[in-house]
Amino acid sequence: MAVAALVAFPMVALAETPNVTAGEWEFVSKTSVSGEMEIPDQTETERQCITQEELEGAEFGFIEEEEGCELLDQDLNADGLSYSMVCRAEGGEATIDGEMRFMGERIEGSVDILTQSPMGELSMNTVIEGEYLGECE
Repeated sequence: MAVAALVAFPMVALAETPNVTAGEWEFVSKTSVSGEMEIPDQTETERQCITQEELEGAEFGFIEEEEGCELLDQDLNADGLSYSMVCRAEGGEATIDGEMRFMGERIEGSVDILTQSPMGELSMNTVIEGEYLGECE
């Protein structure tokens, strides 16, 4: 449920194109968890080709809205994105707040997730760094 907050949700069309260079990108996500259960920090690396058409269309985004989740607030402009959402499933609830900053050939962001479940409370923080690598292959 927590990972649902990190990938690609179709967004409303932008009045202006995001300050993101089209091409091959590498994203590194570092997640740390605190709470009643001990979970080791995790780092994931992912490559993605972002096309100019995606940047100019309604498909571009970094939020994935899954079943049981509701997007509460979203502010998207050329320089970044901030959003809040809540996900509910099987006796638990997760509150998700995220922000991304678009800087041409770099993207930085973070996602904070607070989960309430029968197993207790968990707080997750994911820091995301994206770097433009060049043309898509």
